[in-house]
Amino acid sequence: MKRVSNHQTILPSNGSTNCLSERQWHYFLASSLITFALGLFILLLYKLIAFSCSRWSRRRKERNENTGQVEAVSFMTKLKWMAERWISGQTVTGRILVSLSCVLSIGSLIIYLIDASRFGKKVEQCKSWTESPAQQIDFVFNVFFTFYFIIRFTAANDKLIFWLEMHSIVDYFTILPAYMAIYLGRQWLGFRFLRALRLISFPDILQYLSLLRTSNKIRLAQLLSMFFGVWLAAAGFVHLVENSGDPFHDWKNSQYLSYWDCLYFLMVTMSTVGYGDIYCVTDIGRTFIVFFLLFALAIFASSVPEILDIVGKHPRYGGTYEKPAGVRHIVVTGHISYESVKNFLRDFLHEDRENKNVKCLFLDSKNPDLELEALFKRHFTQVCFFKGSPLNTNDLERVKLKLADAFLVVADPRASDPDAEDAANIMRVISAKNYHSDIRIIIQLMRFHNKAFLVNLPSWMAQDQIICLAEMKLGFMAQSCLAPGFSTLMANLFAMRSYKKSEKAAKWQDDYLRGAGMEMYSSYLSEALHGHTFPQAVEICFCKLKLLLIAISVYSEDGEDYQVVLNAGIDYIIDRDTKAFFICESEEEVKRAQNFCKHCHWYEKNIRKIVKCNCSKQDKSTIPVATCKQQDSPSTTPTSDKSADDVLPNPYCRRIQIDITNHSRSNSQSPTSPDAPEVFNSTLNTKSLSAIVPHVLAQKRQQQEERKMIKCVEHFDSTGLFHWCDERKFEEAVLSHRKNRDLLKKLNKHIVVCLFGDHKSPLIGLCNFVMPLRASSFKLDDVKTIVFVGNEEYLRKEWHSLENFPDVYVKPGSPLNRADLRTIKINQCHMCVILTASDCRSDDITLVDKEAILCSLNIKTMTFQNVADVWKCASPRRTLATLALLRVHKKFNNEEEEIEKFVKRKISGYISKTSNRKITKSISDEFSNIVKEKCNRIAG
Repeated sequence: MKRVSNHQTILPSNGSTNCLSERQWHYFLASSLITFALGLFILLLYKLIAFSCSRWSRRRKERNENTGQVEAVSFMTKLKWMAERWISGQTVTGRILVSLSCVLSIGSLIIYLIDASRFGKKVEQCKSWTESPAQQIDFVFNVFFTFYFIIRFTAANDKLIFWLEMHSIVDYFTILPAYMAIYLGRQWLGFRFLRALRLISFPDILQYLSLLRTSNKIRLAQLLSMFFGVWLAAAGFVHLVENSGDPFHDWKNSQYLSYWDCLYFLMVTMSTVGYGDIYCVTDIGRTFIVFFLLFALAIFASSVPEILDIVGKHPRYGGTYEKPAGVRHIVVTGHISYESVKNFLRDFLHEDRENKNVKCLFLDSKNPDLELEALFKRHFTQVCFFKGSPLNTNDLERVKLKLADAFLVVADPRASDPDAEDAANIMRVISAKNYHSDIRIIIQLMRFHNKAFLVNLPSWMAQDQIICLAEMKLGFMAQSCLAPGFSTLMANLFAMRSYKKSEKAAKWQDDYLRGAGMEMYSSYLSEALHGHTFPQAVEICFCKLKLLLIAISVYSEDGEDYQVVLNAGIDYIIDRDTKAFFICESEEEVKRAQNFCKHCHWYEKNIRKIVKCNCSKQDKSTIPVATCKQQDSPSTTPTSDKSADDVLPNPYCRRIQIDITNHSRSNSQSPTSPDAPEVFNSTLNTKSLSAIVPHVLAQKRQQQEERKMIKCVEHFDSTGLFHWCDERKFEEAVLSHRKNRDLLKKLNKHIVVCLFGDHKSPLIGLCNFVMPLRASSFKLDDVKTIVFVGNEEYLRKEWHSLENFPDVYVKPGSPLNRADLRTIKINQCHMCVILTASDCRSDDITLVDKEAILCSLNIKTMTFQNVADVWKCASPRRTLATLALLRVHKKFNNEEEEIEKFVKRKISGYISKTSNRKITKSISDEFSNIVKEKCNRIAG
């Protein structure tokens, strides 16, 4: 056969022309239609007969139920069960058959495309199937499709619905024409293009094989299979009718269009472009295009944008983290917002920390907003974001949680429902622990009572940490009531700040900023410090390394757990497993404790030259015990001309001598009087203190013995950490109660807590505020009375956690009511604390603290009568108690001043001059005030 112009085909004169002179396409079509109609008729007839016999079957079933007989399973039922197993994706046989049907359908479609391209304008070809390898292969495929059709028909629950479904119709018009082609000795393209519709079931088959699991992949496969299946099948129909012509026009209006031209034509038609270079000329083709557009436009308009959306957004925050060698990483989840991430990265990526080889992975179920995305881009070298949920094991695998150093869960401090926020974070921790039980957990909680859910986890370890925001805030406030400035000091230690010397700032401001720029760091100590006691290590670190060693971590007796010991005594010996805690400006300074060597750095005055040396561990292992004064003597210590910032001056390293002489005594009193103590070393212990004020301690011991006889024994809780009392009812703790009338008159030096909240407010855990003030380290006489002022209903809700603490009272009322504040003598209190438990749902965060601000302004503007004026107007009579108190004050006035000097110098002896002088002085003054109060109580 050869080609000529105008797409005409000249067939060889071997009888094939006579074969094609009579078209037999109607035999192929009739075989499919007759089979479909005959099967439909048989099924409808069977349904009618079954409906007629249903009454008899129902009576038989009821009779068997009454007699207790069980019907035997019929052969057809067993055959149906076997067929269901064969086509089910849960068995190996079913997966093989389903996969084979999909592959052979694609193969049959490929054979059709080859034949459609090879036939040219003719849709029929006179050629025996024995001479066509493609037809032989397609015949084998159709034999399998016949077998698979019978299995599916047997397994179908409703045979009528199965007979009318799309895949069955595809089989009618593709399987039977293959058999007719062998019988007639010719081929007809016919409706073989319907095999393209089998692509629509391709996603279901991939799900049977567990190749598609995520929703995005499944949806993408469904859209693509639907689009290509409809497109290929419609192109095959246009190719058939345009190359055949209309039968009612005697096939004379046909035109030659290749299958690929039909694909191009349908694509431009579905996209509503319609160039007009190709169009249908047959009436059947035009009618088909009219109705096809109604369906195709909907597919094209909905599928294509969704496909582009899935393909475009999927890989942005997906994928799997590939961990580089030597790089550690942590996983952060929970409340991921711009504010939380910015605050976290500001501290985590601070220049004082050497976290250069630590990468931070953020895991959240929501896409970051533009502001947060810009923040990630600025820190892209150390920060990576993954979209996913920590409750999903696959997402935890993506971020390599098993290889991570820690799993951090950040809470939302502005959550409208704190308990719900804690519950969500606890579920994230449980999911992480179930995935990897050894992962270290650091979690933020809003409410203290939710800690029990985590501590009771079987996989909870000692290294896991719970940071309760409410508990920490209330604890800091309570400690500030005892030592004003404590919360500021701790906040400066926790926050990461960089210190830069300013020439414009005052000296005290520069010292404060330098102290605020210091943080707490941990590190193992050099071999040169091994074998030394903790006080010796503190002295060496401060004098030689310019580091403040405050605590060490030691292992417990069983060796499985470790504990942190603050200001450890001489009983603790430094070894290679001891981790030390320092207060310094950067992590680089801590390395001096690791690199310190007795041979290379013992006499080195420039601390910047204390770097790692090449000495062996044995050379570093011992240091001769000597005082800093002996070590820095002019005869043994070389001088250095370095600047003051790099060289540790001698005044820092000498032992501080404390002069306890009486500065206010008369000149006639001899300095060598027996009452004048000698000069003592700064490392005074309790015995040295008894030598300074033996009479004070003697009277204190005497009064302690008297109190044991006249007062009841102090009670503590089961842990021995807090003062405890019998359970009190809420009414008994109200100040207006008859038992508390005398107490109301004697209120002085007490602590007032102004509390804002109502019955709808969430609990904030007032016991966390009371517990530090009721610690067992305080004597019962030193415990200050606490008075809560606020809504009665809210105080009742909190009272169940306060009922066992002594000297805790409530005053129902309003903190904004001045009458209530005067009733509890707020002008005579030791400290006033303002708390708010209101559930603020306002979008304006500036209104969150409005109640606390108004209360503080209200208290500041209150006027009270001066107590000193009342004393002046009172009677000048001097009672015995007043005279005794005055005599005691005169007698111990000098010792109080010396104790104040001792306390100040004792603290300043271990703190560098470059540290925070202002905070140190405020704490020192508070300690001196405590000593004064104790002396007054002892004397009284």
